[in-house]
Amino acid sequence: MIVGTAGHIDHGKTALVTALTGTDADRLAEEKARGITIDLGFAYADLGGGAVTGFVDVPGHERLIHTMLAGAGGIDMALLVVAADDGVMPQTREHLAILNLLGIGRAIVALTKADLADDARRGAVTQQIREALSGSALSDAPVMPVSSLTGEGITALKAALAAAEDETAATRADGLFRLAVDRSFTLSGAGTVVTGTVLTGQARIGDQVVVSPTGIVARVRGIHALNRPAEIAIAGQRCALNLAGEAVAKDAIHRGDVVVAPPLHAPTDRIDAWLDVLASEPKPLGTWFPARLHSHAVEAGARIVPLQDAIAPGSGGPVQIVLDRPIAASVLDRFILRDVSASRTIGGGRFADLRPPARKRRAPERLALIAAALNDAPGRALAAMVAIAPIDLGIFSRDRALSGAALADAEISASVHRVGGLALSAPVAQGLQRDLTVMLKSFHDGSPEMPGLGREKLRLSVTPRLPKTDFVELLQAEAQAGRLILDGAFVRLPGHEVRLSDDDEALWARIAPALAGEARFRPPRVRDFATGLGLDEREVRQVLKLTQKLGRTDQIARDHFFLRTTTAEMVAIIVDVAAATDDGWFTAPAFRDRVHNGRKVAIEILDFFDRMGVTLRRGDLRRINPHRLDLFGPLPVSGRESSPVGRPDFKSGWGSEPVPGGFDSHSLPPDPGV
Repeated sequence: MIVGTAGHIDHGKTALVTALTGTDADRLAEEKARGITIDLGFAYADLGGGAVTGFVDVPGHERLIHTMLAGAGGIDMALLVVAADDGVMPQTREHLAILNLLGIGRAIVALTKADLADDARRGAVTQQIREALSGSALSDAPVMPVSSLTGEGITALKAALAAAEDETAATRADGLFRLAVDRSFTLSGAGTVVTGTVLTGQARIGDQVVVSPTGIVARVRGIHALNRPAEIAIAGQRCALNLAGEAVAKDAIHRGDVVVAPPLHAPTDRIDAWLDVLASEPKPLGTWFPARLHSHAVEAGARIVPLQDAIAPGSGGPVQIVLDRPIAASVLDRFILRDVSASRTIGGGRFADLRPPARKRRAPERLALIAAALNDAPGRALAAMVAIAPIDLGIFSRDRALSGAALADAEISASVHRVGGLALSAPVAQGLQRDLTVMLKSFHDGSPEMPGLGREKLRLSVTPRLPKTDFVELLQAEAQAGRLILDGAFVRLPGHEVRLSDDDEALWARIAPALAGEARFRPPRVRDFATGLGLDEREVRQVLKLTQKLGRTDQIARDHFFLRTTTAEMVAIIVDVAAATDDGWFTAPAFRDRVHNGRKVAIEILDFFDRMGVTLRRGDLRRINPHRLDLFGPLPVSGRESSPVGRPDFKSGWGSEPVPGGFDSHSLPPDPGV
């Protein structure tokens, strides 16, 4: 158990710790000379129960509240000190307010300097204390008169603390390691040592850690836990870590840094939180309110942005905290706000989201997520959050310092549906599956000529919108379940076949005869079809392009489409023309004469075959490329199976677009010198 003192300056906190432990917690020469505590002091003792209790002695001066806060973050119990001669003083009340804001619900009030007060005075001060504690989490704390000078009440106080030690539940150590640094120094023969309270998890000698937010990588060289050599540092203990590493030095590690397991190093300078404002605050907190933020041992400048109305004194609300520098933090960490002049405590609360957006931060969904994130149990928090929006499980577990086993328990408890790295609620996951099917069916009905809907367009159309990698994993899972088919860059429903719409099929029936017969080597141009049929040229070209995707035609030039059977026939003619020459090289006129075409159209046809690699050109001469003869059908010169490039289901591999019937526009002809 870690006990933290609290109370006004010169009320005997350090003397009481010395009487309880036998250790003078004032370690600085200036503290000895002035008789007051300036920095944090630490002492350890077995109070009779067999366990070691750690004491954190904090300063009581109003100007040193920031130091008090550095030691108050990790305590299990408060020892509130009130001098019998002075009674309740300003820093008594401020320390009490801080303890309340930090959620510390256990305390013993030590009525110190009892030897200076008679029974009446003791009774009066006890009544003051009861009034001060009224309405706080410590309202039932016992008040025990003690005197560090005469020893009165010390034995009884030790017994009460030992009983509290027995009742203290062990902090769960199954999370990832975090230690809040409150001191950094060098020991001769050891090197750099940092001390602090282990907030979560555990670390062993030899473990690799990171000092956050600076990112210094270190190795745990040695451990002292509760002032004793140890092999392991466990959550809830005060520990000293001897760190080794290339960048490790006393001056490189500061109070407020956090030593963490490597996966937890993710500093942030913007945090959504819940803030409770003290009733003593003179006016409501408005947008961009300046303050000093304290969390565990860290202190940083901050601006406060209320996410609803301005927060009135004595009330609370969601806020976004914009820091002047990154800090290491965890969801549900407690924090305190003080004014920039360090004269008063404003309020405090808990962190809810370490990665909030800078825009749309007041959206209803954001406010609901903040409220859901404040659930103490990870499973309940996850269940409440996924009911609002998909949650990135990696960020969720990292920002809560959860181990893999704890995250798995949270997923089971929340009954979430995992999609890639996201957690979705069962209704949302089922809705996504339903929306995919409905959207694909609607697309197929409206565009039957298309092989499917593009992945990215589909991703942008469904709600909620998932990140690309997670959406791909969703599609893959749906494909494995047989609910859809991934076809290159497209997604389609099982059973869908590419076809023309009824209107397009009717128009194709009017065009097709003109592409066949005697005029098949010199078919009408697109504009000729449009003029003859009384249609818009774009409509005709669109239908012809669709027939090309279906493998019915080939677009030889912008305005010239040939039937696929005609293209294959022309390949056979080229083979014959080349075979009739001595060396296999032939001219454009020789081909033109065989197809009885004009020179311009014959050149367009040969240029098309050049682009496809069927022919290889050198000046005005061309020859056959035998490796490409099967692009438009079976080889005219052998019986071997045609290349897969010529099949309608072939995919080029360049972006996963389907290649229409062997037309691969990305392919380049081989070097003519081959």
